[in-house]
Amino acid sequence: MISLETTYMGLKLKNPIIVGSSGLTNSVDNVIELEKNGAGAVVLKSLFEEQINFMSGKTFEEGDFSNLYPEAQDYIHNYTKENDLNTYLDLIKACKRNVNIPIIASINCISDNDWMNFAIQIEKAGADAIELNIFVLPSNMQKTGLENEKVYFDIANKITSLVKIPVAIKLSYYFSSLAKSIVMLSWTNIKGLVLFNRFFSPDIDINQMEIKSSNVFSSPSDLSVSLRWIAMLSDDVKCDIAASTGVHSGVAVIKQLLAGAQVVQIVSVLYKKGFKEIGIMLHEIESWMEKKNYNSIDEFRGKMSVEHSNSAAAWERVQFMKYFSGIE
Repeated sequence: MISLETTYMGLKLKNPIIVGSSGLTNSVDNVIELEKNGAGAVVLKSLFEEQINFMSGKTFEEGDFSNLYPEAQDYIHNYTKENDLNTYLDLIKACKRNVNIPIIASINCISDNDWMNFAIQIEKAGADAIELNIFVLPSNMQKTGLENEKVYFDIANKITSLVKIPVAIKLSYYFSSLAKSIVMLSWTNIKGLVLFNRFFSPDIDINQMEIKSSNVFSSPSDLSVSLRWIAMLSDDVKCDIAASTGVHSGVAVIKQLLAGAQVVQIVSVLYKKGFKEIGIMLHEIESWMEKKNYNSIDEFRGKMSVEHSNSAAAWERVQFMKYFSGIE
């Protein structure tokens, strides 16, 4: 019998496909449908640190509370935070009542400040784990790379000291020493690393003279970035790795598992093709496993990583010497 069961951060999953944080995971009805279509776990839509701070500022502006005494401002500020958080906590509780797959909460954060208290309440609401989407844009010319990267470690150390449920960090590849940073992060008390997060990509509308977003969805060609780094680092990190971005087929899931990923997150393909695509991808994986005589994912996970591949040097190559030679 072929089994797709796996574990992630100590959580038991019926298969390695996790639906990543997005608008698709912002309602109980959607989460129920995602489970029915085969999702192994779900990461809820993120709660943003900046969003909460912004909402507090908008409350003051729209209510004209600029002349209120400090205690009143504190009350309004805290009420806005609590009101927004309660909506999120209700989503967690409702999901836990209605589905059996793991529910992972998500927080987008850029500091180790006030939002940390949210994590404690998220744990109490019943979330099975927390995913922290951290990105510090290295645009401040007054800060060194080490100062920017220290934020990740400060958040990791503080959050894992506050909650008992497993914590994963979703990060980008914008590090001065990516390999060393990832391995060192895995030495903290986090249980998972998600490689990699996807950013807001700015563009300019030349007719309306406005800044707009572009490349909202990933494409299959985006797979290669995370695939390379997972293959290079999966044998060295001390926690689980979740592959993210560019996964649009069962074949792509297989590739990430062969590189050493424990699980794979998908989002864009579901926006483009619908929830039923999860079942199609799972069928692709099972068919390939049957063809290769694999009964479980553990039998082939990491077989193409740097440590186990016969062509380990290929993962290190960054120039197209072989492929572009002779092309004028």
